[in-house]
Amino acid sequence: MSKKNDMKSDWNPDSDDVKRDQVAAYDEMRERCPVAHSEVRGWSVFRHADVVQVLNDHERFSNQVSRHLSVPNGMDPPEHTVYRQIIEPYFASEPMAAFEPICRDIASDLLSEVAALGSDVEVMGDLAQHFAVRVQCAFLGWPTSLHEPLIRWANSHQRATRDADRVALSALARELDAIVDDLIEQRVQSGAKASDDVTASLMHQTVHDRRLSNEEIGSILRNWTVGELGTISASIGIFLQHLADNSAHQDVVRRDRSRLPAAIDEILRVHNPLHGNRRTTTCPVKLGGRSIGAGERVYINWIAANRDPFVFEDAASVKFDRNPNDNLLYGAGIHVCPGAPLARLEMRVFIEALMDRTTTFHLQPTSPALPASFPASGYATVRIFFHWK
Repeated sequence: MSKKNDMKSDWNPDSDDVKRDQVAAYDEMRERCPVAHSEVRGWSVFRHADVVQVLNDHERFSNQVSRHLSVPNGMDPPEHTVYRQIIEPYFASEPMAAFEPICRDIASDLLSEVAALGSDVEVMGDLAQHFAVRVQCAFLGWPTSLHEPLIRWANSHQRATRDADRVALSALARELDAIVDDLIEQRVQSGAKASDDVTASLMHQTVHDRRLSNEEIGSILRNWTVGELGTISASIGIFLQHLADNSAHQDVVRRDRSRLPAAIDEILRVHNPLHGNRRTTTCPVKLGGRSIGAGERVYINWIAANRDPFVFEDAASVKFDRNPNDNLLYGAGIHVCPGAPLARLEMRVFIEALMDRTTTFHLQPTSPALPASFPASGYATVRIFFHWK
């Protein structure tokens, strides 16, 4: 196939069909054109095998996709390795165990607040976003006064990304930078110790025989915050929508809480809370029979890859006993999500707390769930009727 033909647009990510049902559109692209080019998104990779090839070939598919510093997401080895060694201990078993009761209290308090308002709940706005921001601030040691500003920021950032509004995106980046810089400066002025909170601890970390710079700390905190607010809230919406629509699966996890971890990962495999991640080619490559030049944008589509029938039998169906080895919910390879233990903890604790507070819940038949639009995944709104205890 000629270079000229390769660069034709194979699909339009902004078409009405894609916006109407992203999951179905990506499934269709995986079967019709598994490595597809568009002017809007560059190259999109939909098939599981091709995605795994990209993930495992960090020399030809670089994570350095932006001119802005991104620690460690936007780094390649050997720098990536150095910064991952700093970050991974924050998500080890001991700090996760210490954070669990805090996370449980947040979930319990939030559910009490929502239950007091009634049984008809819009999950995304009333539960999911609030849980995500409260947990993130508690984990980082940030004040509760940031809860509402961060929710507003996340919603504005999503709209600006969807509209490709570069002016708004730049302003929002400066806004978050100012918040993070202020949090760091407060700790500098107070002489914060590494043991005070996660943010203070990062300020005492060293790399290449020096302390992390404010720019590096800010990048880490921004990456954690942006990722957390979007994916955890989307995950809650996806998971609750499924259980509300599938009483048999809801009964399974109510009867046996030990099934929850596998149930969460499997439900989120079928409907991934994160669209994808970007790479940039460092040299000409062949992928899925397509010729891709050096310096090209490559977009990994987690949603389509995790529903690939060549890897997952009856891929669109939720099966709690499915072998989880090929599930790309948290990625794979050297860039696998370091925060996966925290995300799994938060989801499990939230669902356990919800089960404790309810006898059952179901979808509102007159208010069908509204799918989210790119760059978000999951649902924009999910109305559920909760039978509170």
